[in-house]
Amino acid sequence: MSDDNSITVDVVSDVVCPWCFVGQRRLDKAIAAAGGVQVHVRWRPFQLDPTIPPEGKDRREYMLAKFGSDERIRQMHARVEPLGEAEGINFAFDAIKVAANTLDAHRVIRWAGAAGEAVQNRLVRRLFQLYFEKGGNIGDHAVLIDAAREAGMDAAVVETLLPTDADVEEVRTEIATASRMGITGVPCFLLEGKYAVMGAQDADTLTDAIRQVAAAKAKGELEKAG
Repeated sequence: MSDDNSITVDVVSDVVCPWCFVGQRRLDKAIAAAGGVQVHVRWRPFQLDPTIPPEGKDRREYMLAKFGSDERIRQMHARVEPLGEAEGINFAFDAIKVAANTLDAHRVIRWAGAAGEAVQNRLVRRLFQLYFEKGGNIGDHAVLIDAAREAGMDAAVVETLLPTDADVEEVRTEIATASRMGITGVPCFLLEGKYAVMGAQDADTLTDAIRQVAAAKAKGELEKAG
């Protein structure tokens, strides 16, 4: 397949965002439905709350402070649970004990990207599953190292780098860049760095966007638009 029929999708997301997990599953469906278009996916960092300390916070206390009542939290969960179920996600919100700071998770995702697109995709999927379906603390280094190993990364390298400041500034810069681009919520799907699809849109919407951008690229129209 020629590069003329391939596009890159940068997914700006946070691994503690339930809508991003739904969006990841829908993107998978959209890519499968787009048929002849080869889609390269890259995961870009975003932090819903960078003020959470590195050790995390008690999730129930954190959610109560943020949303005010158990009832509001239940309503929020009830909105996303059936959407997740439709995508094969078994949200287990009650199992999540720690609201994690995701900076270190994003660093590992960045390193996974250097190991290859497939490795990065596997890692992101695993982190979503660990947090939302298993209640795992994805701010914990041991959890991140295990996830990296499962994704096919060199766990020894990850174990060595995590306690250091490696790529902390680079990840923060990427997050700041997303903010300057006007991205205030996630997921955001950036197609060929030019067209943004905001939110966890249904798979059909994403498929249409992929096909349209691929067709425009094949005709050389993206360069003109840029």
